[in-house]
Amino acid sequence: MTEVKRTYDASGRQERARARQRAVVLAARELFEQEGFRATTIAAVAKAAGVSAESVYKGFGTKAALAKAVFDQVLAGDDEPVPVAERPESLAIQAEPDVRRKIALYVPGLAHRQEQSAKVQILIRDGRHTDDTLEEVWQKLLDERLTGMEMMARHLVDTGQLRAGIDHPEVRDLLWTYIAVEQYELLVLQRRWSLDRYTAWLTQAITAALCDPSTNN
Repeated sequence: MTEVKRTYDASGRQERARARQRAVVLAARELFEQEGFRATTIAAVAKAAGVSAESVYKGFGTKAALAKAVFDQVLAGDDEPVPVAERPESLAIQAEPDVRRKIALYVPGLAHRQEQSAKVQILIRDGRHTDDTLEEVWQKLLDERLTGMEMMARHLVDTGQLRAGIDHPEVRDLLWTYIAVEQYELLVLQRRWSLDRYTAWLTQAITAALCDPSTNN
């Protein structure tokens, strides 16, 4: 008797798993923003996503880890396994020789990502005061932002076009501060600035902080 070997479509299974994960993240984002972190249960997320609560725990571990997954997805704009630093927008910034143009290319993308992720960031930031499981998540967000600005600062410093006397640690710390969600929260969410106005202000502010005004083109 000839043995019939079963074949499995690994790529198909992986895509179905990713689809379920996307559904969970989208459901969690909606519930977190509507109900808040504490009031949202894993059971409610699972029901909204059409999966079992067990599968949510298996895929994410904890509700705090799920909040981090929501942030990661809204920040990137999708769930593609491509780091932001390796996407076309970032590659264009790396290729641009003029430091002022680099900043002008960088800020609109940043502002768009803040528009997408601000509510989730604020939820994590403020939620940690009543749910300590979010403390580690918030610190990780801060650390990841600092790591990103470490790389960005090195890139800008290496152009040799920044103002005299400014060093890499100062560039990193200034960038880290300017791109904080608090800036977006105050000006866009509280003062109702348009995204275009906020983008223009942030571009000008970062440029003024880092560049020599005498070299303004």
